[in-house]
Amino acid sequence: MQLVCLSHLRWNFVYQRPQHLLSRFVPDYDVFFIEEFIHSDGPTDFYDTEVSKEGVTILVPRLSHHLSGDVNDRLQVLIDRMLSDFGISDFVAWYYTPMALPFTRQLTPAVTVFDAMDELSAFKFAPSELKALETEMMERADVVFTGGQSLYEAKKHRHTNIHAFPSSIDKAHFAQARTPGDDPADQAAIPHPRLGFYGVVDERFDLELLQGMATQRPDWQFVIIGPVVKIDPETLPKGSNIHYLGPKSYPELPLYLRGWDIALVAFALNESTKFISPTKTPEYLAGGKPVISTPIRDVVYPYGKEGLVAISQNADEAIQDAEQLLTMDKTLWLERVDTFLETNSWEDTWAGMNALITKAIEEKSTVIACMTTSL
Repeated sequence: MQLVCLSHLRWNFVYQRPQHLLSRFVPDYDVFFIEEFIHSDGPTDFYDTEVSKEGVTILVPRLSHHLSGDVNDRLQVLIDRMLSDFGISDFVAWYYTPMALPFTRQLTPAVTVFDAMDELSAFKFAPSELKALETEMMERADVVFTGGQSLYEAKKHRHTNIHAFPSSIDKAHFAQARTPGDDPADQAAIPHPRLGFYGVVDERFDLELLQGMATQRPDWQFVIIGPVVKIDPETLPKGSNIHYLGPKSYPELPLYLRGWDIALVAFALNESTKFISPTKTPEYLAGGKPVISTPIRDVVYPYGKEGLVAISQNADEAIQDAEQLLTMDKTLWLERVDTFLETNSWEDTWAGMNALITKAIEEKSTVIACMTTSL
């Protein structure tokens, strides 16, 4: 059986939820990951093909600048060609974005999955039609997952088979940050104490928090790792103690995390962060680093309430929390962290999702068989 994923994210951009989950389906499915289209200077529409190291086939539609016609109609033709070329007929359709519906309505998957990783309609530059398409997506989906508890609470009334699957971790991967090792070259010369953040730097990032902390504590160093998107880089806080090191690969993240004294979940409180469940929270903890977060709901509950993460409303509170964390004995705290993280893994999340998908396939097959028999 095959699994065909329609995504608004690039496989090779930031390694996150889609990559963790879909890679784990490879032993049981032929997994295809279809990215958003990009334009081409070629004379015709076509698609690029790449196979990831995990065994996922990545397909990228390329639409020619030189051709006219409705984009969705052209994408539909390409999608149909992809399925034909790879012999895809009995498959699970997995959607990360409802924006893929206009060019995939013709598909007849065995089961349709909607993994609502984020509230995409609240993101900067979100298409106006996204909310209406999500309503259609909810009607078409056989099973719905959400990327966090708060997003589940907001959507649970919209589907009868919806389940919360918050951010998980690869504990062994990030536990590398607990072992001694050399600093990466571009971080090695940065003095301590270091307070770090990794992730996409966009409209969700708390610029005021970073600027306030860096200004009030010029002897503290702030390391920011990740691509800058959807915001002007010139608007980022500047200072001799703020270090933007750019994007890093997933294998590199523990090597940078290892050299930090405190890790930051530095998200502003706005519409785009209302329902996020930052994967970096458990990753930082698995790396053994004290964490300071703004009051993002899915961090406050459960990490803040369990006393595993310091919750700071603003720069002044974050500075006070950092001063305490820099001097605390981490022994008992780490024991509580490890106990809490025992049941948090991408393997467990994948297993739970896979069981629900298998059940949906079986139930749908039974319904179809009954209908066929009655005819």
